[in-house]
Amino acid sequence: MDAMEMYSNKIEGILKEIREKEDFTEAVELISKIVEKGDLIHVFGTGAHSILGAMEVFYRAGGLACINPIFPPGVSHLDSHPNTERLVGYAKSILDHYGVKKGDVIIIINVNGINAMTIDSALEAKKRGAKVIAITSSEFSKSIPPGASSRHPSNKSLYELGDIVIDAHVPSGDAVVEIEGLDLKIASSSTIANCFIMQCLFSLVVEKLVQRGITPPIWKSANIPGGDEANKKYLEKYAKRVKHLYSYK
Repeated sequence: MDAMEMYSNKIEGILKEIREKEDFTEAVELISKIVEKGDLIHVFGTGAHSILGAMEVFYRAGGLACINPIFPPGVSHLDSHPNTERLVGYAKSILDHYGVKKGDVIIIINVNGINAMTIDSALEAKKRGAKVIAITSSEFSKSIPPGASSRHPSNKSLYELGDIVIDAHVPSGDAVVEIEGLDLKIASSSTIANCFIMQCLFSLVVEKLVQRGITPPIWKSANIPGGDEANKKYLEKYAKRVKHLYSYK
């Protein structure tokens, strides 16, 4: 078995666990009500690679238009100081800037689920009266001991703070492939797991809304004929409310 086959098998195993062990029902119902009301769904990937989970569903063909992604400076590796994810106290200003308030829903994505940005965001959102949907790996979180430098000072984990938790089933350390002669595993798995969960979650939301006779706001690919015209109404509706849509107007 070569490295490609090993990686494929590991990823298939993780996705199988998500499909068979996770119940999306409560999260789907909660998000469906937000979409039906015409409100925004806040999505925050609170780490240098976890942020890709939010990117995956923002302004994406076939995706909901009412997504408010949270992309603060310093969190992504595209910025010069990605260790901002360990900065205690920054989350409050971020949630202020993106308008997270009472009655909102925020999806917080972080597989290890232990850094300062993650825990502060969950605590601050709950303090404001927002509902937190956590996408994280409890196995990964439990493997990191209290007092580790990467942990929030409270030693809390995201899976303990979410009002709803969807487990990504990513193993400790993220990497999943073992190569003979190498003492470290390679090939991380968290981005695929996170993006799979996000796409499944919103697909189920759209399905439920359509079953209720509601047509949800869905982006059409801007790269096919009629795409720009179809999306114009959503850009006009959401550009003033969604921080990162301004560049697409």
